[in-house]
Formats: sequence, C-alpha cells, structure tokens
Amino acid sequence: MGVLDDRVAIVTGSARGIGRATAELLAEQGAKVLINDLDGDVAEQASNDIQGETVAFSGDLTAEGTPDAMVQRAVDEWGRLDILVNNAGYTFDGPIHKMSDEQFQAMLDIHNVVPFRVLRAAAPHLREPAKKEREEGREVFRKVVNVSSISGTMGNAGQVNYSSGKAGVVGLTKTLAKEWGQFKINVNAVAFGYIETRLTAAKEDANKMEIGGREIQLGIPEQLRQLAAAIIPLGRPGTPEEAAGGIFFLCSPWSNYVHGQVLNVTGGQFGGMTT
Repeated sequence: MGVLDDRVAIVTGSARGIGRATAELLAEQGAKVLINDLDGDVAEQASNDIQGETVAFSGDLTAEGTPDAMVQRAVDEWGRLDILVNNAGYTFDGPIHKMSDEQFQAMLDIHNVVPFRVLRAAAPHLREPAKKEREEGREVFRKVVNVSSISGTMGNAGQVNYSSGKAGVVGLTKTLAKEWGQFKINVNAVAFGYIETRLTAAKEDANKMEIGGREIQLGIPEQLRQLAAAIIPLGRPGTPEEAAGGIFFLCSPWSNYVHGQVLNVTGGQFGGMTT
C-alpha cells in the first residue's frame, strides 16, 4: 500500500534526472504516472523501467497543442487527474550582452509558457471534480507542484534568461494558489539549488542536447562545480532522489495545509531565504 494509491499524476520532463526520480517515487507510492520527454524513445524506456502503472507521452511541450494532448492522454488512460508536476526545462546560459532574443525567449517558453498551457489544459480535470466534492461537503486534495530554482529567487550570473523564467514560476504558483485554493488544489513550488543532473555536469565534458534543431551546451564550468562544498552547508550537491523527496512531500497528504509556498531544496545554500 502506498500513500498515493490510485492517484493519477503527470510529471513533465520525467525520463531523466529529477523528473525521472520523481516519477519513480510517485509510482513507488502507488500513483499512476504519465512519463513525458521530448525524446520518445527515452520516454518509452523510462516508462518500461519504472515499477508501477505508467504511460509514456513524447512531444515538444513548447509546440501549441502538445500540452493539451498530454493532459488528455492521461485522462483517456485513467479517467482522472490528481497530481501535476511541471518539471520540464533546460538551461541556455550566456551573459546578457551576448544573448540573442531567441535564447532569452526559449527560456520563457519552456519555463513559463509551457507550465501555463499545461495548467490551463488540466484545469477542467482538477476543478470540476472539486466542485462536485464541495457540494457534497467532502474535502479531496489535489496537487500542483511547479519546479523553480534559486536562480529564479536569488539570481545567478550568466543565467538572466533562465533566472527570469524561474522567477516567473514563483509568480505563477502564488497567483494560482489564490485562484485554486477554494477547490482544495494545493499549488506550491520547489526551488532547487545545486542538484547533480546533466544541467549541472561539467561543461568541459561536452554535455549537449538538441532542441528544435539547435545544439545547446549544458552544464557549468568545473571551477564552479568545485565551489559546491564551500557554498552548501551540507557540503555537497543534492542527488535527483533527494530533490524528488521535496516534490513528493508537496504531492503527499502531509502537505494538505501547505499552499502557495516555495520550498527551498538546497542543502542550506543561501540560508535564510524568505521565498
């Protein structure tokens, strides 16, 4: 028995990294999980590997109509939606004086426009059942977790586009919490610090991905990676599994009275943050 038995979850960007670890944890706790990735083969492989009831959905979430199709896929498969984790994203770093309009807009598209469209598509499947439950005098909590970053809450040199996108996630979260609280839909965000994923791997290792026909360099300089022990009180970066724990808490019954918050999962980096 799991604490999420029979709950239906969508986790975007869930074939790798934090998203993969989150999907695994939700499935382990009994949720039925839609696995999403830009790469269809990777999404299918993750869906096959994860223990539990899963379905894969591939596609470019920045393409108009794809978020709606993804939500409909989950509803067609399982007839409902209880948990939505907006995790999909990537970095496209550079200093502002060298940044193109395309580079800046790309981060707004994946980190702001995509969650907006996914949430808009999910709205009827989250709100309408809640209205009926309210009429019956029942409280049934559903969950939205949006993934932000301390780059969005504190800023980070070389990431003016990414930081802007992740700051927007905070505004989206806090506003939607005010709109959807009446439906017992908990809307929260997590702001991750330094988590070991391909986005934080050594840039020198030629860690790249292809988006829309363009090759994007991921990762951070090794010199900055070496600073982790000095700037993180716990002395090391977090693992995807540790990151997933923060998301899981906000998807669980233990967070039913946590609403409109940004949970910092940073190992203590920038301690005292008030977001």
